[in-house]
Amino acid sequence: MKVTFLNPPQTNSKYKFLGVVAPSLGIGYMAAVLEQHNIDVDVLDASALELTYEEIGEEILKRNPDIVSISALTPTIGVALDSADKIKQVKPDTIVVLGGYHPTFEYKSVLEEESVDVVVRGEGEYTLLELVRTIENNGDLFNVEGLAFHDENDGSLIVTPDRPIIENLDELPFPAFHLFPMEKYRILNITTNVATIITTRGCPMQCSFCSSAALHGHKLRRRSVENVVNEIEMRLMEQNIDTIAFMDDTFTLNKRFVKEFCSEIKKRDLKFWWGCTSRVDTLDRDLLQTMKDAGCITIFIGVESADQQMLEKMNKNITVSKTENAFKLAREVGIRSIASCVIGMPEDTIKSMKQTIKFVKKLNPNYALYSLATPYPGTRFYNETFKKNLINIKDWSKYTLINPVLKTVDCSSEELRKIQKKAFIGFYLRPNYLIRQVSTDGLILLKTIFGIAKQLISKQTNGNTDYNKTNVNKVGK
Repeated sequence: MKVTFLNPPQTNSKYKFLGVVAPSLGIGYMAAVLEQHNIDVDVLDASALELTYEEIGEEILKRNPDIVSISALTPTIGVALDSADKIKQVKPDTIVVLGGYHPTFEYKSVLEEESVDVVVRGEGEYTLLELVRTIENNGDLFNVEGLAFHDENDGSLIVTPDRPIIENLDELPFPAFHLFPMEKYRILNITTNVATIITTRGCPMQCSFCSSAALHGHKLRRRSVENVVNEIEMRLMEQNIDTIAFMDDTFTLNKRFVKEFCSEIKKRDLKFWWGCTSRVDTLDRDLLQTMKDAGCITIFIGVESADQQMLEKMNKNITVSKTENAFKLAREVGIRSIASCVIGMPEDTIKSMKQTIKFVKKLNPNYALYSLATPYPGTRFYNETFKKNLINIKDWSKYTLINPVLKTVDCSSEELRKIQKKAFIGFYLRPNYLIRQVSTDGLILLKTIFGIAKQLISKQTNGNTDYNKTNVNKVGK
């Protein structure tokens, strides 16, 4: 059989807003596992290639797959379903499989669509492999763990037992990025030789809004240092990359691992720049210096809020003082920092949001992201806000972190938009900030910052999308 992996067109998410188009690690791993078992696979990245639905249909006819596997996040579920519709129109006998964060938790509503045959729930590598083999051999899908589908006899919903998580991540082959249009990926709308790598799955933290822990669980599973560095060495040799973005929820969670990783990088004399995510309570000067000496240039840190009570309601388990210290240390060591905060939580007031925005400026990071609180299916945050009837908007395409979807204490949706816009403009268009960034990162970044500001001023963050069709407006039950 032949399997085509489809990454659907990108909606107006924060990634499109910031000019980020990156290869899907999930698709990369699943494609690699199928290749490892001699299954014919290819990848159609409609987001990177900027394909229309008609062009997706043409590509499916040309590639002629037996199975199309579509990955979907919550804001992309509408375009994923519309892509499935187009596939069924041009090639009705194709088996359409949906997987990813959103289908895992909203499989009931996803399977209401006639164009979707099967949903893969949870980690998809071995579930999809077994699904393909079962279809090849005319076997019974009832015996495949991790699926949801409708019984072809009576139409009843079938949910097979959950598939156990993959305990040994080293057993997975490296993502099959040779199948991707690597020349099409970019950051800040700048084409760059960047690779994305993940070293862990699962997160032991209890943040209420985390969809990653909802999918992968709270048990932290980690690849070995040798396995990670072997992948890096291979990518440096075969793909001519110069930058690596580590996509872990918290790369610095285990200091011993980070130090061993940095030591191995230096031991093999590998030269590349890299960035990662972190928590303020996992950082100290020694660790940051070790990371910088091994090529780390940027660290993404979740600030979330300047209100300690708000942090506690999020189950963030950090303090404002630790946040201040972490950014101070990063600045002194010379690693660029990205401060990420969330505004528009149900208990947020105009006063508390302005306090957070002011606090981020005080931290003096190199970059700042002001996301609007967004409850994703599968998270404790979603369940709580759904039960309390705090969700204003049921259109999944608006769940992009740049659209207000929740009720707050004293702020309308329009006021939230204005607060977010002022936060971005107030941070990025400060004269002192612009002078500092030009001196450190050059005119290309300055041009990008003005591009972001232009989008904000022209109100392009209101959630409109070229793909806003009927399926986009569906809401989970």
